[in-house]
Amino acid sequence: MSIQENIGPNGRHATVFCDTDCELWYERANEFDIKVIRMPYSIDGEERLADLGEKFDPDEFYTRMRSGASVSTAGLNDATYYEIFQPYFERGDDILYIAFSSKMSATFTYLDVAINRLRTEYPGVKFLKFDTLNICQGSGILVYLGAKYLREHGNDIEATYNYLETIVNKSRIYFVVEDMQYLARGGRITAAKAKIGTIMNIKPVLTVIDGKLDVIKKAQGIKNAYKFMLEEFDAQYDSGDSPVIILDAQNKQVGDELLQKALELHPEAKPYIWRHSIGPVVGVHAGPGTIGIIFMGK
Repeated sequence: MSIQENIGPNGRHATVFCDTDCELWYERANEFDIKVIRMPYSIDGEERLADLGEKFDPDEFYTRMRSGASVSTAGLNDATYYEIFQPYFERGDDILYIAFSSKMSATFTYLDVAINRLRTEYPGVKFLKFDTLNICQGSGILVYLGAKYLREHGNDIEATYNYLETIVNKSRIYFVVEDMQYLARGGRITAAKAKIGTIMNIKPVLTVIDGKLDVIKKAQGIKNAYKFMLEEFDAQYDSGDSPVIILDAQNKQVGDELLQKALELHPEAKPYIWRHSIGPVVGVHAGPGTIGIIFMGK
């Protein structure tokens, strides 16, 4: 899209941002000219920037994780946020940042520092941050729908913000991990709980509630965990034109099987299916073998 095409109702260019924690695949971000904040992750001490799948090699990444590679994620500092947003403040854009849950990272403290400085330097610029209260494509689905609404409704960031408020609680995300050790390493659960869960063959189905990761079901065995996810999809899916997203972390066969079973339950969803790998930022904490389903609920 050209700059001229993205002019809002006040005559200013409207720019929408997301971050790679939302895991919206890069083709989808390009579709609506979304600017992407690339979040860092490390593997065996080598720092990389997530790129929404553009050059990310999931097999290489998850194979190294299975082999014991040291992996971690990090936030951004205020100087980096300043560098990212300053050109758009200088141009006088209306800016809408549709962000992953602020309750899952301290990085937004540094964002606030940068934005407060920019607002002082460029007092006429409108900057809105919408908190999706979600992660992975539970956030990404809202980024996509928000950017789509923005471009279809006159590039009005305030109207888009209000629209997102009406749908934010409809985003559903369910996923199950193959090995709970990765959640323990990232501090998402205690090491003791991970050990007990492994011994007892408990497979927690995780979701996001009020912006935080939570266990919605403690299934006995992996098949029961997948069964629960499908039951939730069947009961809650709001048929429409919003995406249904099936994700896996080097677990393609199971992901494809989940997709087929989801379509048996709701064949009308077929035109809206997205099938992707889980990216590295979420994958660091979830680990190889993870399966997820994301959709808009009733």
